[in-house]
Amino acid sequence: MTNAPGGAAALTEHLRQLAITATESADTLGPAIERGAAMVAATVKRGGTLFFCGNGGSAADAQHIATEYVVRYRRERRAIAAIALTTDTSLLTAAANDYSFEQVFARQVEALCRPGDLLVLHTTSGKSPNLLAAIHVAREKSVATLALSAKGGGPIAEAADHCIVVPTDRTDRAQEIQLAIQHAICDMVDDIV
Repeated sequence: MTNAPGGAAALTEHLRQLAITATESADTLGPAIERGAAMVAATVKRGGTLFFCGNGGSAADAQHIATEYVVRYRRERRAIAAIALTTDTSLLTAAANDYSFEQVFARQVEALCRPGDLLVLHTTSGKSPNLLAAIHVAREKSVATLALSAKGGGPIAEAADHCIVVPTDRTDRAQEIQLAIQHAICDMVDDIV
């Protein structure tokens, strides 16, 4: 059997670095996570819908988290209304082709979101034009926005109603921690429904 490139030490170093970022996040993000969790809980309690979006790996995370709410997370409970705006390829390609890629989420927010809903945006850069456009339309529709970002938060941290900024400049670390934060919020929601 051939050893992996870099060996076991390099592979386990990945986990050590993740643990450092997770510890820093736990030490600094408590109030921000609590506020984000309260936004999700309030939406669920009033019967609103959670809408999730992001690009690339963040799109996959948006789909993952929407599924946790609709199907279940750790406990049996009622299904919770949650939609990933990243999954309809016909809609995404039509919006990108007929308007621009910047409009792929904004058009869906315009069509689907209602006051009392919550738009949750996943980003590692904090500057994606299509997420900023979605926030703009959400604001026009009186839909609350919660962002998860990194790299200092970017313009999305200012545009969203609330932003949880993971303390890292690494895309992979941001996605790993954002998913852990979302799972923690799901766990909390499981206890209230």
